[in-house]
Amino acid sequence: MNSIVTDHRLVRPKASGARLVTGWGAVLMVACMGLNSLVGTAWADQSTAAAAEPAVNPAAAPDHPYKLTFGLYPMQGGGLPASTGADLNLRYGYGSGNVWLGRYQADGQGTQWRGGWDRSVPLPGGWRLQPSLQLASGGFAGGSVGLERGERWVAGAGLGRTNLRPYVNLNFDPNDAWMLWAGYHPTESQSLSVLVVRDNRQNPDQQHMHLVYRGPVDDGLRLTVDVLRKTGLVDGQGIRRLGWSLGLDGTRTFVHLAWDPNVNFSSQNMWRLSTGWRF
Repeated sequence: MNSIVTDHRLVRPKASGARLVTGWGAVLMVACMGLNSLVGTAWADQSTAAAAEPAVNPAAAPDHPYKLTFGLYPMQGGGLPASTGADLNLRYGYGSGNVWLGRYQADGQGTQWRGGWDRSVPLPGGWRLQPSLQLASGGFAGGSVGLERGERWVAGAGLGRTNLRPYVNLNFDPNDAWMLWAGYHPTESQSLSVLVVRDNRQNPDQQHMHLVYRGPVDDGLRLTVDVLRKTGLVDGQGIRRLGWSLGLDGTRTFVHLAWDPNVNFSSQNMWRLSTGWRF
């Protein structure tokens, strides 16, 4: 989840492609399971697991606790009609935790509201417990729990579970899954991490492996590079694909671009562009 650098990545149930759930419902809490310190990232609320986006920018959080993100998700291929989804997400960071609320809509597919909560809880012996919860319209509920230890060198493991109700997976990693991560932080502003996420419920063949680097590139700017290796079955055929994500974060603004082949283990490929502001 999201120690030296604090952030979080959300655990989200998987949908085929970017399948939408229509209907309204109370959305309140978020799921997170990621690499708190690991990637200085974790299951970013709507950034891709491939984008390992920090939920909280430690330098910016005290003065700018709110983060507003707008994302576009063009998807095509697999003999299916091309479509584009759009997501608007508002997150509030308070110390070692976050609450967020978001709205996703896609061409001809409807709208889904979602929200959640996550936190990193210090334990004796240098351990950190990282729980999360998430609800979404359409009756979806999910959550995760992770445990990690370390400062310069970090290692952890976690488990995510959902109620298997339809849900638009903007986390993009398998969500009913186990997670293992390890990372090295030579400084508070740099990290190199490895994350493995493998489905252990409905599709145990599906696995994501991320190699993530994060570090400063200029005064006040930080670069994130995430290389994704995806393996598993798509329409009964085994795949081995590479994806990537690049992110540039400033004190107040940020932009992220990702390429995700066979998104959510469907036959379609997706580009993702997200940008926003902290205030």
